Amino acid sequence: MQRVTIHRDGVALSCLVGGSGDDVIVLLHGLAGSAAELVPTAEALLPEHRVIVVDQRGHGHSTRWPPDLSRRAYVEDVLAVVAELAGGAPVTVVGQSMGGHTALLFAATYPELVRRLVLLEGGVGGREERGDYPAELGAFFASWPVPFADVRQAAEFLGDTPVAQAWLRDLDRRPDGLWPRFEPAVLRDTIAAVADRACWDEWQQVQAPTLLVFGEHGIIPVAEVRRMVSLRPDVERVVVASAGHDVHLEDRDGWLRALGQFLSR
Repeated sequence: MQRVTIHRDGVALSCLVGGSGDDVIVLLHGLAGSAAELVPTAEALLPEHRVIVVDQRGHGHSTRWPPDLSRRAYVEDVLAVVAELAGGAPVTVVGQSMGGHTALLFAATYPELVRRLVLLEGGVGGREERGDYPAELGAFFASWPVPFADVRQAAEFLGDTPVAQAWLRDLDRRPDGLWPRFEPAVLRDTIAAVADRACWDEWQQVQAPTLLVFGEHGIIPVAEVRRMVSLRPDVERVVVASAGHDVHLEDRDGWLRALGQFLSR
């Protein structure tokens, strides 16, 4: 895949692009992730689809300290990507976790640009049943003893979970050591905007055919999932057995099977 960068409102948005054809799929990673962790998903969709994998603002190779971390800013970033890299034609938007929230809001705001919507462990946002998770996540990322001297030291701290392995593979090598491709304060403020309110109205405004994929041990509250389905009984829902929040990293085959079946309809 080829890395390209577009610019919007003073922010650089780095994307990985590959494939060809009119069926364009935009992939959006979750908080503290990057396009790199979705490359296996993208490669599974090639060459039948044209795939655009976005480093969302504040993540990956995109602008590290963007001035605007509002939900609107993230949605407008997707609009800019679709306009410049997909010719402004309707696309399928796939988002995991925070990226799923971005995808949901994009589909509600620009229904004419969304052919299909896929939320992977994504919900409507808000804080119900979850406590002050923005503060907890911000504190966790701020606790990383960076820079790491080497990959071994980073692995000793981060562990060997699938998401930890993704972080390790994506570390930024600098003269003073290894750094994550994000700033803890940016992540805290980004997820605080997601937690600000539950976007039930926007969920009901989505017109595109929608697939919800959850891990059996994911983090989206059961009551939230039930309400999402009750408000939009037309959506498809798949639960990947034994998987947690990072389904695409924990059970890639299960995730790709669910995604592929939905896209083939």
